[in-house]
Amino acid sequence: MGGVGRRLEALPCGSVEPRPRQMNRRERMQVILERDGPYCVWCSAPLDSSLNQPTTEHLVPRIKGGPSWVENELAACRRCNNERGHQGPAGWLQDCVGMGRTPRTHVVISALERLQAAIVERGGQRRARPYIDSQLRRLRKM
Repeated sequence: MGGVGRRLEALPCGSVEPRPRQMNRRERMQVILERDGPYCVWCSAPLDSSLNQPTTEHLVPRIKGGPSWVENELAACRRCNNERGHQGPAGWLQDCVGMGRTPRTHVVISALERLQAAIVERGGQRRARPYIDSQLRRLRKM
């Protein structure tokens, strides 16, 4: 199903219980901002609802096997999100430093570790696992 349909789990009595409702975009962003703070992960610009609205940044890009889980999402300003494209977190973080930006390296590392733990718990995501490992190795050497 790949997360598209609702998965039902059997209960001991034979009935089924639907999984909890998925958060909508606004709810997800609220969770991300409360978890990581109201700053762009790549340039540390303050994010707010009027002048510099946050965008959802997939830490492991979907094209590289990254899931659409809140553990794989960070808040970024529109400029950084658009400029990054599908580049990996470690490479983009280095580029940001080279452009004079102040990336929040600790947030990126924490997010990758959180995503890694979520994958272990939930299973699947074979393509993302080695990608996350390599990104963490690169980031920890910086």
